Amino acid sequence: MAGKNRTGPRRAGAKRAPGVADPGRAAPRRSRRERASLGKQARQSVPLAAHADPGPSDGRDPIGLVLDQADSRVPDLVPIRHGRMLVSPFTFFRGAAAPMAADLAGTPTAGLRVQLCGDAHLSNFGIFASPERSLVFDVNDFDETLPGPFEWDVKRLAASLAVAGRENGFSVKARRKIVLSAVASYREAMRDFAAQPLMKVWYAHLSGDDIVTEMRSRMPDKRVRMVESMLAKARTRDSMQAVGKLTSVDDGHRSIRSDPPSVVPIEEVFPDHRADQIYELLGGVLSRYRRSMQSSRRRLLEQFRLEQVARKVVGVGSVGTRAWIILLDAGDGDEPLFLQAKEAQVSVLAPYCGRSRYANEGERVVAGQHLIQAESDIFLGWTHATGPDGVDRDFYVRQLRDWKFSLPVEQMRPLGMRYYAAICGWTLARGHARSGDRIAIAAYLGKSDRFDQAVADFAEAYADRTERDYTKFQQAVSSGRAQARTGV
Repeated sequence: MAGKNRTGPRRAGAKRAPGVADPGRAAPRRSRRERASLGKQARQSVPLAAHADPGPSDGRDPIGLVLDQADSRVPDLVPIRHGRMLVSPFTFFRGAAAPMAADLAGTPTAGLRVQLCGDAHLSNFGIFASPERSLVFDVNDFDETLPGPFEWDVKRLAASLAVAGRENGFSVKARRKIVLSAVASYREAMRDFAAQPLMKVWYAHLSGDDIVTEMRSRMPDKRVRMVESMLAKARTRDSMQAVGKLTSVDDGHRSIRSDPPSVVPIEEVFPDHRADQIYELLGGVLSRYRRSMQSSRRRLLEQFRLEQVARKVVGVGSVGTRAWIILLDAGDGDEPLFLQAKEAQVSVLAPYCGRSRYANEGERVVAGQHLIQAESDIFLGWTHATGPDGVDRDFYVRQLRDWKFSLPVEQMRPLGMRYYAAICGWTLARGHARSGDRIAIAAYLGKSDRFDQAVADFAEAYADRTERDYTKFQQAVSSGRAQARTGV
């Protein structure tokens, strides 16, 4: 059915419809009626059923795209990344944002652009602390953020639900209900946001209390209590908890505990360089980072002094990019703060959506995060650094932990994943409504479930593709084409 639309639907690289502007740039002033008409016109050229199309499969080299990313990463960490991707089709999917970006570039798009998360799989949503010290639910990974077709985030989320559902042993019927829950929630939320004033959309957020209240009407008491326990645990995941886990005190001096390859103090990473030279360099890096923050938060950070820095292996897809944890203290060793500086490389979307308008890739990440998230970490900022190897790299900085917590996907049951999918869909729509033309998108999606059904078809087809790609990745490791280190 989708194949019949191959000559009609617009691809991502095609010229955008008149009046469709990139997020963050001034859009032509149009009435609500004109904006709704724009969305309806897009539906005529790109039928909703076209979104079932997973894109061409000929000529793909997904493993090559994954391996090409090693060129810009820390060589001795790349096998760890591959080992984590090797665990299951779902972990492979998490690390395979680049192949999926290439695939999505071959699918139909309506030409309605938003600020994309860029990697909106279900494990990249979660709980964290707002500046007002309440728990909020939101997208929490923006390494690949860039303006692009709104459908790409929706399809990345939908496919992740299908792949995770298979891994959890859910039936075809259960998986489809889960994906439909996410996409219907996205569509209905976008229609709601289209009817609301922009300021109300901007202030919309989902709190931990909102989640529990809603769950009580949908879920068994046992599952509600489990989530309440997880939310309580999330409140303990802060800098003090990280300090207890990652540091030790000797002769009254606190230092980061070496645990290679997961955590390695910077003095061990660069043993051929004098420590004082390294920390002099880091002082300049932190100074540039402070300048990226608003003045009140810059003043707060100035009260802390640098104690130590270590390299830390994080995530699945991010492994191999340079990630540092920074121990600071505002007192006599009793007011610690952990920041994380994470390397920001060019987005995997850039070859298909165009390079970022920001010269610094860290600023790209921070700007995208501020645009999509309802509330962001008070220490969020960006910088750049010239390493001991002489290479200049961009970074973004945030707290290492601030009540950050993701629900364990492997423990979800069909009903729980359906609810989780719905709140992810709502959250994604809220981010897109803040950054794109919510009225045009809502008009394009319409009242029926045709878009939902098409994306559900896409998700199952892409889950099939992911399993085939995962098998190819296993073969690449077995043949020696890819090096993998497991259990780390």
